[in-house]
Amino acid sequence: MPLKTDTLEEPQLNLTPMIDVVFLLIIFFMVGARFTEESHDQQFDVELPSASAVQTMSRTPDPLVITVYRSGRIQFKNRDLNQTELVQELKAAKDAYADQAVLIRGDGEGQYQAVIDVMNACYQVQIKKFSLAFQPLKTGSSGSP
Repeated sequence: MPLKTDTLEEPQLNLTPMIDVVFLLIIFFMVGARFTEESHDQQFDVELPSASAVQTMSRTPDPLVITVYRSGRIQFKNRDLNQTELVQELKAAKDAYADQAVLIRGDGEGQYQAVIDVMNACYQVQIKKFSLAFQPLKTGSSGSP
């Protein structure tokens, strides 16, 4: 009885045809998706409605804070300003936002004229929303106002 001397071949799996099919499917779906996108925009003849210009839906800006020190010095945005510079800054703020508000923080022991000067600057640039900052009295303290 003759003995078999042939070695058994290991089975091999050829993946090349499968990879080719996968690439063809990828290309097919990419092209199909591209045609679907383009035809969707052109499918209906639509006239878009028109509207007037709209304003931005942003919230109102915070009030500008102007500090008047006891000596009469005026500070705005961490800079000391004279009356002319203050009017220019307020005018720029008013141009940026028509309903700009101003909060004037004046020293309680300070010069009253300096506070009036800031109020006058607001009046010159037609800022109508300005207010004076104050601290409310503490309730329950022994002492009268």
